[in-house]
Amino acid sequence: MSDISSRRPRPAVPAAAIAGHPSVGLRLVEGAAGSPAAILEAYVARLERSPLAEHTRRAYARHARAFVEWLLERDGEAAELAFADGFARDFAVRDFRSALKDRRLAPTSVNAALTAVDDLYRFVGLGAPQVRRERLAAVAPRALSEEQLRALFRAAERRARPRDRAILALLALAGLRISEAAQLDVGDVAVSARKGQVLVRRGKGDVARTVPLGTEARAALAPILERREAQPTAPLLVGPSGERLNVRSIDRVVRALGELAGVELSAHVLRHTFVTRLVRSGQDVVLVAELAGHRSLETTRRYALPTEEDRAAAVEAAGVAY
Repeated sequence: MSDISSRRPRPAVPAAAIAGHPSVGLRLVEGAAGSPAAILEAYVARLERSPLAEHTRRAYARHARAFVEWLLERDGEAAELAFADGFARDFAVRDFRSALKDRRLAPTSVNAALTAVDDLYRFVGLGAPQVRRERLAAVAPRALSEEQLRALFRAAERRARPRDRAILALLALAGLRISEAAQLDVGDVAVSARKGQVLVRRGKGDVARTVPLGTEARAALAPILERREAQPTAPLLVGPSGERLNVRSIDRVVRALGELAGVELSAHVLRHTFVTRLVRSGQDVVLVAELAGHRSLETTRRYALPTEEDRAAAVEAAGVAY
Protein backbone atom coordinates (compact mmCIF):
# COMPACT_ATOMS: atom_id res chain seq x y z
CA MET A 1 0.00 0.00 0.00
CA SER A 2 1.09 3.51 -0.61
CA ASP A 3 1.87 5.85 2.22
CA ILE A 4 -1.14 8.10 2.77
CA SER A 5 1.09 10.87 4.06
CA SER A 6 2.39 11.29 0.50
CA ARG A 7 -1.07 11.64 -0.96
CA ARG A 8 -2.42 14.94 -2.06
CA PRO A 9 -4.69 16.28 0.72
CA ARG A 10 -8.36 16.01 -0.11
CA PRO A 11 -10.83 18.70 0.83
CA ALA A 12 -12.61 18.10 4.12
CA VAL A 13 -16.34 17.43 4.16
CA PRO A 14 -18.04 20.75 4.98
CA ALA A 15 -19.29 20.87 8.55
CA ALA A 16 -22.67 22.15 7.42
CA ALA A 17 -23.14 19.22 5.07
CA ILE A 18 -22.17 16.79 7.81
CA ALA A 19 -24.50 18.30 10.38
CA GLY A 20 -27.41 18.23 7.94
CA HIS A 21 -27.17 14.55 7.13
CA PRO A 22 -29.88 12.54 8.95
CA SER A 23 -27.70 9.55 9.83
CA VAL A 24 -24.59 11.39 10.94
CA GLY A 25 -23.09 10.65 14.34
CA LEU A 26 -19.77 12.43 13.88
CA ARG A 27 -18.57 14.42 16.85
CA LEU A 28 -16.05 16.98 15.65
CA VAL A 29 -13.12 16.07 17.84
CA GLU A 30 -10.48 18.77 17.88
CA GLY A 31 -7.85 17.84 15.30
CA ALA A 32 -9.90 14.90 14.00
CA ALA A 33 -12.38 16.65 11.70
CA GLY A 34 -11.50 16.82 8.03
CA SER A 35 -9.98 14.37 5.61
CA PRO A 36 -9.49 10.69 6.51
CA ALA A 37 -5.72 11.28 6.55
CA ALA A 38 -6.15 14.08 9.11
CA ILE A 39 -8.44 11.89 11.21
CA LEU A 40 -5.88 9.10 11.16
CA GLU A 41 -3.07 11.46 12.15
CA ALA A 42 -5.08 12.77 15.10
CA TYR A 43 -6.05 9.24 16.13
CA VAL A 44 -2.45 7.99 16.12
CA ALA A 45 -1.42 11.04 18.19
CA ARG A 46 -4.12 10.20 20.71
CA LEU A 47 -2.98 6.56 20.83
CA GLU A 48 0.52 7.67 21.79
CA ARG A 49 -0.95 9.38 24.87
CA SER A 50 -3.30 6.54 25.79
CA PRO A 51 -2.73 4.15 28.74
CA LEU A 52 -2.87 1.10 26.47
CA ALA A 53 0.09 -1.27 26.40
CA GLU A 54 2.74 -0.34 23.85
CA HIS A 55 2.16 -3.39 21.64
CA THR A 56 -1.59 -2.66 21.65
CA ARG A 57 -1.01 0.96 20.61
CA ARG A 58 1.25 -0.17 17.77
CA ALA A 59 -1.27 -2.77 16.58
CA TYR A 60 -4.20 -0.32 16.67
CA ALA A 61 -2.21 2.27 14.74
CA ARG A 62 -1.11 -0.28 12.13
CA HIS A 63 -4.64 -1.59 11.55
CA ALA A 64 -6.19 1.89 11.48
CA ARG A 65 -3.62 3.04 8.94
CA ALA A 66 -4.29 0.00 6.75
CA PHE A 67 -8.02 0.71 6.86
CA VAL A 68 -7.68 4.38 5.93
CA GLU A 69 -5.21 3.60 3.13
CA TRP A 70 -7.61 0.97 1.79
CA LEU A 71 -10.47 3.50 1.90
CA LEU A 72 -8.49 6.13 0.02
CA GLU A 73 -7.30 3.69 -2.63
CA ARG A 74 -10.91 2.76 -3.38
CA ASP A 75 -12.49 6.22 -3.52
CA GLY A 76 -11.51 9.42 -1.76
CA GLU A 77 -15.01 10.87 -1.62
CA ALA A 78 -16.47 7.61 -0.32
CA ALA A 79 -13.68 7.52 2.27
CA GLU A 80 -14.75 10.91 3.60
CA LEU A 81 -18.39 9.84 3.74
CA ALA A 82 -17.34 6.73 5.70
CA PHE A 83 -16.28 9.09 8.49
CA ALA A 84 -19.46 11.15 8.36
CA ASP A 85 -22.33 8.73 7.86
CA GLY A 86 -23.32 5.72 9.94
CA PHE A 87 -24.51 3.61 7.02
CA ALA A 88 -21.46 4.45 4.90
CA ARG A 89 -19.28 3.55 7.88
CA ASP A 90 -20.88 0.11 8.25
CA PHE A 91 -20.76 -0.66 4.52
CA ALA A 92 -17.11 0.42 4.28
CA VAL A 93 -15.97 -1.67 7.22
CA ARG A 94 -17.89 -4.70 5.97
CA ASP A 95 -16.12 -4.36 2.63
CA PHE A 96 -12.80 -3.97 4.47
CA ARG A 97 -13.52 -7.20 6.33
CA SER A 98 -14.10 -8.96 2.99
CA ALA A 99 -10.85 -7.52 1.65
CA LEU A 100 -8.95 -8.86 4.66
CA LYS A 101 -10.45 -12.31 4.11
CA ASP A 102 -9.49 -12.15 0.42
CA ARG A 103 -5.89 -11.66 1.55
CA ARG A 104 -6.23 -14.98 3.42
CA LEU A 105 -5.74 -13.44 6.86
CA ALA A 106 -6.50 -15.73 9.78
CA PRO A 107 -9.87 -15.13 11.51
CA THR A 108 -8.09 -13.88 14.64
CA SER A 109 -6.16 -11.34 12.53
CA VAL A 110 -9.34 -10.15 10.84
CA ASN A 111 -11.04 -9.67 14.20
CA ALA A 112 -8.01 -7.83 15.59
CA ALA A 113 -8.14 -5.38 12.67
CA LEU A 114 -11.87 -4.83 13.18
CA THR A 115 -11.31 -4.12 16.89
CA ALA A 116 -8.82 -1.39 15.98
CA VAL A 117 -11.25 0.10 13.45
CA ASP A 118 -13.92 0.13 16.17
CA ASP A 119 -11.57 2.17 18.34
CA LEU A 120 -10.87 4.57 15.48
CA TYR A 121 -14.57 5.23 14.97
CA ARG A 122 -15.15 5.70 18.68
CA PHE A 123 -12.41 8.33 18.59
CA VAL A 124 -14.25 10.37 15.97
CA GLY A 125 -17.54 9.90 17.82
CA LEU A 126 -19.39 7.88 15.20
CA GLY A 127 -19.53 4.72 17.31
CA ALA A 128 -18.42 1.18 16.54
CA PRO A 129 -19.47 -0.14 13.11
CA GLN A 130 -22.14 -2.82 12.91
CA VAL A 131 -19.95 -5.54 11.44
CA ARG A 132 -20.04 -9.25 12.17
CA ARG A 133 -16.84 -10.78 13.53
CA GLU A 134 -15.22 -13.91 12.19
CA ARG A 135 -16.37 -17.01 14.00
CA LEU A 136 -13.55 -18.69 15.88
CA ALA A 137 -13.33 -22.35 16.75
CA ALA A 138 -14.23 -22.98 20.38
CA VAL A 139 -11.12 -24.25 22.14
CA ALA A 140 -10.05 -24.43 25.74
CA PRO A 141 -7.81 -21.64 27.09
CA ARG A 142 -4.12 -22.42 26.74
CA ALA A 143 -2.62 -24.32 29.65
CA LEU A 144 0.81 -25.75 30.41
CA SER A 145 1.54 -29.45 30.21
CA GLU A 146 2.78 -31.35 33.23
CA GLU A 147 6.31 -31.29 31.79
CA GLN A 148 6.20 -27.53 31.21
CA LEU A 149 4.90 -26.87 34.70
CA ARG A 150 7.66 -29.01 36.17
CA ALA A 151 10.29 -27.17 34.12
CA LEU A 152 8.91 -23.85 35.35
CA PHE A 153 9.18 -24.75 39.03
CA ARG A 154 12.67 -26.12 38.47
CA ALA A 155 13.63 -22.82 36.85
CA ALA A 156 12.38 -21.00 39.95
CA GLU A 157 14.38 -23.39 42.12
CA ARG A 158 17.54 -22.63 40.13
CA ARG A 159 16.99 -18.89 40.64
CA ALA A 160 16.87 -19.60 44.40
CA ARG A 161 14.39 -16.81 45.10
CA PRO A 162 11.60 -17.90 47.48
CA ARG A 163 9.43 -15.06 46.21
CA ASP A 164 9.51 -16.49 42.67
CA ARG A 165 8.33 -19.90 43.85
CA ALA A 166 5.61 -18.22 45.89
CA ILE A 167 4.35 -16.37 42.80
CA LEU A 168 4.17 -19.60 40.81
CA ALA A 169 2.37 -21.33 43.66
CA LEU A 170 -0.28 -18.63 43.96
CA LEU A 171 -0.96 -18.46 40.22
CA ALA A 172 -0.48 -22.07 39.06
CA LEU A 173 -1.34 -24.06 42.20
CA ALA A 174 -4.05 -21.84 43.70
CA GLY A 175 -5.39 -20.21 40.53
CA LEU A 176 -5.24 -16.61 41.69
CA ARG A 177 -5.50 -13.79 39.18
CA ILE A 178 -2.33 -11.72 38.98
CA SER A 179 -4.15 -8.71 40.47
CA GLU A 180 -5.33 -10.85 43.40
CA ALA A 181 -1.79 -12.04 44.10
CA ALA A 182 -0.51 -8.46 44.08
CA GLN A 183 -3.04 -7.43 46.73
CA LEU A 184 -2.17 -10.16 49.24
CA ASP A 185 -0.82 -9.33 52.68
CA VAL A 186 1.19 -11.76 54.82
CA GLY A 187 -1.83 -12.34 57.05
CA ASP A 188 -3.96 -13.45 54.10
CA VAL A 189 -1.99 -16.70 53.79
CA ALA A 190 -1.92 -19.38 56.47
CA VAL A 191 0.04 -22.63 56.21
CA SER A 192 0.90 -25.50 58.51
CA ALA A 193 2.42 -28.91 57.94
CA ARG A 194 -0.94 -30.42 57.02
CA LYS A 195 -3.15 -27.65 55.65
CA GLY A 196 -3.20 -24.11 54.40
CA GLN A 197 -5.32 -21.50 52.70
CA VAL A 198 -5.16 -18.12 50.99
CA LEU A 199 -7.83 -15.48 51.51
CA VAL A 200 -8.61 -13.39 48.45
CA ARG A 201 -10.28 -10.35 49.95
CA ARG A 202 -11.19 -8.55 46.75
CA GLY A 203 -11.56 -10.85 43.77
CA LYS A 204 -13.25 -10.02 40.49
CA GLY A 205 -16.47 -8.14 41.15
CA ASP A 206 -15.16 -7.34 44.64
CA VAL A 207 -16.10 -10.87 45.76
CA ALA A 208 -14.01 -12.57 48.45
CA ARG A 209 -13.11 -16.25 48.43
CA THR A 210 -10.86 -18.67 50.28
CA VAL A 211 -8.70 -21.13 48.34
CA PRO A 212 -7.11 -24.16 50.06
CA LEU A 213 -3.40 -24.72 49.48
CA GLY A 214 -2.01 -28.10 48.56
CA THR A 215 1.26 -29.62 49.71
CA GLU A 216 3.42 -28.08 46.96
CA ALA A 217 1.89 -24.63 47.36
CA ARG A 218 2.40 -24.70 51.13
CA ALA A 219 6.03 -25.69 50.67
CA ALA A 220 6.58 -22.80 48.23
CA LEU A 221 4.97 -20.19 50.49
CA ALA A 222 6.36 -21.35 53.84
CA PRO A 223 9.82 -19.69 53.54
CA ILE A 224 8.28 -16.24 53.02
CA LEU A 225 5.80 -16.67 55.86
CA GLU A 226 8.40 -17.97 58.28
CA ARG A 227 10.54 -14.86 57.82
CA ARG A 228 7.68 -12.40 58.04
CA GLU A 229 5.04 -14.01 60.25
CA ALA A 230 5.19 -11.04 62.65
CA GLN A 231 4.08 -8.66 59.86
CA PRO A 232 0.51 -9.74 59.04
CA THR A 233 -0.47 -6.42 57.44
CA ALA A 234 2.68 -6.17 55.29
CA PRO A 235 2.51 -7.03 51.57
CA LEU A 236 3.24 -10.69 50.83
CA LEU A 237 5.09 -10.22 47.54
CA VAL A 238 7.74 -7.51 47.74
CA GLY A 239 10.64 -6.14 45.72
CA PRO A 240 14.28 -5.65 46.81
CA SER A 241 13.40 -2.54 48.82
CA GLY A 242 10.41 -4.09 50.52
CA GLU A 243 7.85 -2.39 48.27
CA ARG A 244 4.72 -4.27 47.24
CA LEU A 245 5.05 -5.83 43.81
CA ASN A 246 2.46 -4.50 41.39
CA VAL A 247 0.86 -6.44 38.54
CA ARG A 248 3.52 -5.37 36.04
CA SER A 249 6.37 -6.44 38.33
CA ILE A 250 4.82 -9.84 38.95
CA ASP A 251 4.28 -10.29 35.22
CA ARG A 252 7.97 -9.59 34.60
CA VAL A 253 8.94 -12.27 37.12
CA VAL A 254 6.61 -14.79 35.48
CA ARG A 255 7.91 -14.09 31.98
CA ALA A 256 11.52 -14.26 33.14
CA LEU A 257 10.89 -17.68 34.68
CA GLY A 258 9.19 -18.80 31.48
CA GLU A 259 12.19 -17.73 29.42
CA LEU A 260 14.53 -19.59 31.76
CA ALA A 261 12.38 -22.72 31.48
CA GLY A 262 11.93 -22.39 27.71
CA VAL A 263 8.16 -21.97 28.08
CA GLU A 264 6.10 -19.22 26.45
CA LEU A 265 4.30 -17.83 29.44
CA SER A 266 2.03 -15.25 31.02
CA ALA A 267 0.28 -15.03 34.37
CA HIS A 268 -3.04 -15.82 32.66
CA VAL A 269 -1.64 -19.08 31.32
CA LEU A 270 -0.69 -20.13 34.86
CA ARG A 271 -4.22 -19.48 36.11
CA HIS A 272 -5.64 -21.30 33.08
CA THR A 273 -3.36 -24.22 33.93
CA PHE A 274 -4.79 -24.44 37.47
CA VAL A 275 -8.40 -24.47 36.26
CA THR A 276 -7.68 -26.86 33.37
CA ARG A 277 -6.01 -29.41 35.64
CA LEU A 278 -8.99 -29.37 38.01
CA VAL A 279 -11.58 -29.71 35.25
CA ARG A 280 -9.71 -32.45 33.42
CA SER A 281 -9.15 -34.42 36.60
CA GLY A 282 -12.92 -34.77 36.88
CA GLN A 283 -13.63 -32.25 39.63
CA ASP A 284 -17.17 -30.92 39.87
CA VAL A 285 -17.56 -27.79 37.75
CA VAL A 286 -19.37 -25.93 40.57
CA LEU A 287 -16.46 -26.58 42.91
CA VAL A 288 -13.92 -25.47 40.31
CA ALA A 289 -15.89 -22.27 39.62
CA GLU A 290 -15.87 -21.50 43.35
CA LEU A 291 -12.13 -22.05 43.67
CA ALA A 292 -11.38 -19.97 40.56
CA GLY A 293 -13.75 -17.16 41.49
CA HIS A 294 -15.81 -17.53 38.31
CA ARG A 295 -19.18 -15.80 38.42
CA SER A 296 -20.56 -17.97 35.61
CA LEU A 297 -20.34 -21.74 35.21
CA GLU A 298 -20.08 -21.21 31.46
CA THR A 299 -16.69 -19.61 32.04
CA THR A 300 -15.54 -22.73 33.87
CA ARG A 301 -16.99 -25.11 31.30
CA ARG A 302 -14.79 -23.57 28.60
CA TYR A 303 -11.85 -25.39 30.18
CA ALA A 304 -13.43 -28.72 29.23
CA LEU A 305 -13.37 -27.82 25.53
CA PRO A 306 -10.87 -29.66 23.32
CA THR A 307 -7.44 -28.17 22.79
CA GLU A 308 -5.56 -28.18 19.48
CA GLU A 309 -3.52 -31.06 20.88
CA ASP A 310 -6.72 -33.00 21.65
CA ARG A 311 -7.93 -32.56 18.09
CA ALA A 312 -4.60 -33.61 16.61
CA ALA A 313 -4.51 -36.70 18.85
CA ALA A 314 -8.07 -37.64 17.87
CA VAL A 315 -7.26 -37.50 14.16
CA GLU A 316 -4.05 -39.43 14.70
CA ALA A 317 -5.96 -42.14 16.57
CA ALA A 318 -8.34 -42.46 13.62
CA GLY A 319 -5.48 -43.34 11.27
CA VAL A 320 -5.11 -46.68 9.55
CA ALA A 321 -1.92 -48.73 9.39
CA TYR A 322 -1.39 -49.96 5.82
